[in-house]
Amino acid sequence: MNLLDPQSPSVWRDDFPIRSDTVYLNHGSFGPSARSVRQRQADWKRRLDEQPMDFFVRQLEPAWFEARRALAHFIGARPENLAFVENATSGMNVVANSLPLAPGDEILLNDQEYGAVQRIWQRAAVQSGARVVQVELPWPVESSEQIVDSLLRATGPRTRLMVVSHVTSPTAVTMPIAAVIRGAAERGIAVCIDGPHAPAYLPLDVEALGCDYYVASCHKWLSAPLGSGFLYVAPRRQSSIRVPSLSWGRLLPGRPECWSDELLWSGTRDPSAYLTIPAAIDFLEAVGLDLFRARTHALARVARTTIAAMFGTTPGTPDSEQWYGSMGHIPLPPGDAAELQGRLWREFGIEVPIVEWRRQRFIRVSCHLYNDMADLEKLFQALHVLLR
Repeated sequence: MNLLDPQSPSVWRDDFPIRSDTVYLNHGSFGPSARSVRQRQADWKRRLDEQPMDFFVRQLEPAWFEARRALAHFIGARPENLAFVENATSGMNVVANSLPLAPGDEILLNDQEYGAVQRIWQRAAVQSGARVVQVELPWPVESSEQIVDSLLRATGPRTRLMVVSHVTSPTAVTMPIAAVIRGAAERGIAVCIDGPHAPAYLPLDVEALGCDYYVASCHKWLSAPLGSGFLYVAPRRQSSIRVPSLSWGRLLPGRPECWSDELLWSGTRDPSAYLTIPAAIDFLEAVGLDLFRARTHALARVARTTIAAMFGTTPGTPDSEQWYGSMGHIPLPPGDAAELQGRLWREFGIEVPIVEWRRQRFIRVSCHLYNDMADLEKLFQALHVLLR
């Protein structure tokens, strides 16, 4: 069996607990973890439940640091530059709470950024007297230079930070962030990469990117448990980090010694999601990351090509792995996005996002290891019934 052929049935479907009544094409929002990952998290929870004092006082910190080392190796970062956070949104809040802003300063965003990120920086601007500058990026996209030039042209002498997604949420575009970071650095502008889709979806070398901050979630394509994410902070920015919610940092009698310690002990919580990240890495590496990316991209490409042909629409990016990976993003005929998404679930058992962006309706089809052509065929048939 050629597993790279999208026509091949999934051999991993039984590893994931997808309900029998569901065609799940929304791993890009939140996907399930594989069986081995769920078992590892259950083991950590059992240790916590059976002897909380032993777990928190003696086991937690060594396990936290070991999990951080595994994640650091996977994403190309030094462990001391990483800390665990609940998700990318939590990490972005830490950055917003830490960046010194003065009246008249500017934070540069663009119209493909996640809504929660925009809200975070709008609040930071209101509190400091700074302002958010919103860039409308070119659409459709023809070249990386278009995007880079649009962002850099919008900077000015008061631009303090540029926030850019690694992979955008509403449009599933893989952004040319390396060139963006280089251009911003030449202008003395800090860059925060919003990267919840990137771990496992793309090869990552965070240190090589040269950004100031990188936030991500591990519950998406890496398929770690919900509540597992990370914040990367470049050494030049670490002294300014201020966590929004202050606790002990290190469990007594320890004391915080560095910026990441403030995020180690944030109160009595279940840290099993963080400690299970190495199991998620192990699972995907056992599958083969190249195989994972190639197969899921092949399925996303079938979805993109077929749906565009069905409705005579044109996707907004070139048909290349440079621009999209495991998510296909396709324009649909005009109509009510929420109604269509609801009907796909209620009438056909299909979970897939229908996105409203720039007054257009799009479908974002996420493909993971448990998906195969049978899932896509059901989607195609449902769209034919509902939109023809």
